[in-house]
Amino acid sequence: MKFPEEVYSSKRFREQGAAVIELIASCMEDSISGKQDKVVELTDPVTAMREVQQWFDRSKLDESKDVARLFSDIYQRAIRLHHPGYLGHQISPPLPEAALASLFSDFLNNGMGVFEMGVAGTAIERFVVKSLAQKMGFPDSADGFLTSGGTLGNLTALLAARRAKATDDIWESGVHQKTALLVSSQAHYCVDRSARIMGWGAEGVVKVPVKQDFTMDVLQLESRLQAARASGLEVIAVVGSACSTATGTFDDLEEIAAFCRRHDLWFHVDGSHGAASVYSKEYASRVKGLHLADSVVMDFHKLLMTPALATAVIFKEGRWAAANFAQKAEYLWDDANHVDEWHDLAKRTFECTKSMIALKVFTILAVHGEQVFDDNVTALYRSARDFGDLLKAAEDFELATFPQSNIVCFRFTPKGDHDLDLLNRKVREEILSTGEFYIVQTILEDRVWLRTTVANPFTGNSHFENLINEIRRIGNANLRD
Repeated sequence: MKFPEEVYSSKRFREQGAAVIELIASCMEDSISGKQDKVVELTDPVTAMREVQQWFDRSKLDESKDVARLFSDIYQRAIRLHHPGYLGHQISPPLPEAALASLFSDFLNNGMGVFEMGVAGTAIERFVVKSLAQKMGFPDSADGFLTSGGTLGNLTALLAARRAKATDDIWESGVHQKTALLVSSQAHYCVDRSARIMGWGAEGVVKVPVKQDFTMDVLQLESRLQAARASGLEVIAVVGSACSTATGTFDDLEEIAAFCRRHDLWFHVDGSHGAASVYSKEYASRVKGLHLADSVVMDFHKLLMTPALATAVIFKEGRWAAANFAQKAEYLWDDANHVDEWHDLAKRTFECTKSMIALKVFTILAVHGEQVFDDNVTALYRSARDFGDLLKAAEDFELATFPQSNIVCFRFTPKGDHDLDLLNRKVREEILSTGEFYIVQTILEDRVWLRTTVANPFTGNSHFENLINEIRRIGNANLRD
């Protein structure tokens, strides 16, 4: 094709774009309706790479350069999140309007490191951040930003905790004092990763035991703090999970907040998954005490139907949103000391060429309002509760703990002397091979559990019953072999 006229042809884009939108609409319709009977068709990595090469080779020979056909081929190997049998990892089937917002923001391609490059996007992000902070119960002085995922969000928040509470000015003089934080043993691995990135090492993450329901045992905080201090660690923060990734259970945020106040520690909440509970009138109590935190991280892409990645980092005191990265960059801004200027986002985040993350969230709010977030969170939590009831009533299944969110951990436990860890691993492998459901597994107290995340509002009791029966069929067949 002639460059640049034909490669930027609006006529060609209209034709290709219409075909792609029709493909996406058909894929979504087929998945939701059950016409597409499989969630995924798994293959091995070598075969997957071979197929990619075939797609590429064929596209070079295709004179029409049919993008829709290429995307259709890719869809055959993709996991279909809109399928009611998708019960895998913590990510939402996105709303169509939010996907269109991603397309539009990609077309605009406005980097948001400095305001003059991202005028619309920066103002939209400010609106989304302030709206969320208010929803979480923070004062008007609260502030924050959006970033690329919960891992990066938690790291950024903990950097602020270090700047606020550590004795050393580590940003200028480096690490001299051994530093640590307290966190539940069920916390997401990114908290441990953040501490190691900051140079604290393994001892910088002091694990607090959990109770029977896998929530932090707050009565253990005092002894863990004193033991850490006795070993020469400067403990600066406690991280609460809302909710834990493995089990979906919520730490007692009010008790942790009280402990942090007594000991002048930073209180951070990893609410990547469950902080979205604030949008549900029925389930907002799950995160009671969230407003007491110094910082909170929440992913819009986990429970709120937003394409990944879209993570909010909120600070109760807005000044900490801007305190991490005070650096000179004369080609971006005149004065790096004015770090409190919210409109130059590169002063606040790791990203400089930052995408218009907030547009996806803003589009959902503009089209549907906050009620759609309430509807989705409430529906998913209720469905998980219903699934928990079915499992609790089944004599050959065991719940790790009754679901507090949309995450359900359970395992097949038929009568007799069996290696239940091996059996449940085999069950999951065979379920994935059929493709009718997509579930994952986790390890709790050194035992294997099947783990599901009810991410799709179209998933209901009939699907749960089918899954239970399929697990039972596969499990009993393995026992007979």
